[in-house]
Amino acid sequence: MLLKMTAGLSGPEFNLSPGDEYEFEDDEADRLIAAGFAEKAGAEPAPIKTKKGKANVVSTEGDAGA
Repeated sequence: MLLKMTAGLSGPEFNLSPGDEYEFEDDEADRLIAAGFAEKAGAEPAPIKTKKGKANVVSTEGDAGA
């Protein structure tokens, strides 16, 4: 099964970076997808989960100075 990597993965026969495509046997491909390391090539990418909250901003005003 052709997979597109979402995480880096290295082995004795390959060195893959996020975005690389590689052909894996079906059992191994299923394990990589379940672990979140890859997705089927050509599939729409899963939405990225973001954490909502206040921005981490440091003010240049006040006691700390700039």
